[in-house]
Amino acid sequence: MGSMGNFFDSVGSFFSGGDKIPWCERDVIVGCEKEVKESTTNGDSEDKKKESIMRLSWALVHSRQAEDIQRGIDMLEASLATSSPPLEDREKLYLLAVGYYRTGDYSKSRHLVERCIQIQPDWRQALVLKKTIEDKIAKDGVIGIGITATAVGLIAGGIAAALARKK
Repeated sequence: MGSMGNFFDSVGSFFSGGDKIPWCERDVIVGCEKEVKESTTNGDSEDKKKESIMRLSWALVHSRQAEDIQRGIDMLEASLATSSPPLEDREKLYLLAVGYYRTGDYSKSRHLVERCIQIQPDWRQALVLKKTIEDKIAKDGVIGIGITATAVGLIAGGIAAALARKK
């Protein structure tokens, strides 16, 4: 019986899209926004401003709200336009990949995470995200094939029923 439970759990996670990417709640985003505002009004160092902006970007792309995710993507793309050390870019690329994954743009997400892996081939977080993206693409493909096969079956069944009635 235990193996049947495991089977249903795995099928359930297959259809629910149970990925391993964390979510961020609204109160955390509000706290990060406040931190960014304070760092710019208090005359904090550039490094401290960058850190608070990165935390806000992280929170936004991990949000459940589409508009937050898009705002995070926009912030990260704007900050990538200014040149940074490769490790800083790696973080931004990773967060962009998460953002695009959350919006359903899996090909763009995969491209960005592959750029992260080029910068640091053994970065576990990026490798896990890449597998998550590939699993999602494969799952969507399997579901698409299933929907197509069902539609073809229904059409064939309808044609067969219509032909049977004519005879």
